[in-house]
Amino acid sequence: MAKEKKGNKIIFALILFSILYIVFSIKMLKTELHLTPEWTVDISSVDEEIKGGTPLAFRLGQDIGYFTPDGKILSHIPYPVKATISDSRYSTFGFDSQSADFYAPDGSLSGTINEQGFPFFQDDRMFIFLPGGTSFAALDSSGKRKYTYDYYAPITAFDSCDTACVAGYSDGTITSILNDGTVNQSFAPGGSEIEVILGAAISPDGSMIACISGQNQQRFLVSKKNEGSINGKITYHEYLPKSFNTQTLVQFNKAGDKVFFNYNGGLGIVDLEKNKSSHVPIEGRIIQIQESSDLLFILSKDSENYTLTGIELIDHPILQFSFKADCAFIRTVDNALFIGRDNKISRLTISRK
Repeated sequence: MAKEKKGNKIIFALILFSILYIVFSIKMLKTELHLTPEWTVDISSVDEEIKGGTPLAFRLGQDIGYFTPDGKILSHIPYPVKATISDSRYSTFGFDSQSADFYAPDGSLSGTINEQGFPFFQDDRMFIFLPGGTSFAALDSSGKRKYTYDYYAPITAFDSCDTACVAGYSDGTITSILNDGTVNQSFAPGGSEIEVILGAAISPDGSMIACISGQNQQRFLVSKKNEGSINGKITYHEYLPKSFNTQTLVQFNKAGDKVFFNYNGGLGIVDLEKNKSSHVPIEGRIIQIQESSDLLFILSKDSENYTLTGIELIDHPILQFSFKADCAFIRTVDNALFIGRDNKISRLTISRK
């Protein structure tokens, strides 16, 4: 077992220091992109002496916790069944839990959700998906209900922003709800043989929603509020060449002027100001998209292989490499790119020279 662990470490070191330390450089606009390895740390190496610092959440397999940008592990929490985590709080719970405690990154108890269901934390926002899978409640910071939204069909997609949230359903309906519980948009895009929402996102200001809808003539669309009606006004749509039959990623960028979607075959990018799309072929399923200045980093998975793809100027690929792992994540903070793989987290510094 010790030799196996040592072998894994050697393999991971080779990936980072023989692939990543070879500077990825392609001259674009007379500059070169550099990714420089800074550190690698085992998630079990909790530093009990660390106080303060900026906690960054991680999830790797059946482990969650927090680390700092300089490579200190603040906490490592194995969970047997289910968990939810954000930079603000975390909770672990079971399938039949009647309530769920939630904690601050330092491990102190923040409150209790006295509800049966599955809690979901996104940034500073808290929700709980209620038994049956068709209803959810928005929660305040103490874990109490702010409002409840009931529907008859199962929820198949969900996203939120500071002012609203969006839910997609198995019957093909998509609905956005403001923080006071008021429905902002609600409609069924239609146009496909089988109606279902497989991915949904809401823009940072809550004014637009986007989704991947249906199977057999699957399509991607964006809509905004239609004044005087809850029926959304579709501002962009395109039919996709091949359908996904499982949930897939849809995500607005931080500025809210572009939206990304994972179709069966790659990444779609819609420029909402020009109302035009571009496409980048990517193998497998996209797990995460992270932004850093004018760069996108995409983590995708195909069988046991994870692939990190870097895109410059929104749709121009400039780097790509793959590695085997049971679980992985990526995250960007300013000029830092963090890569999690199995039980390790590494930091790469992004620079142009």
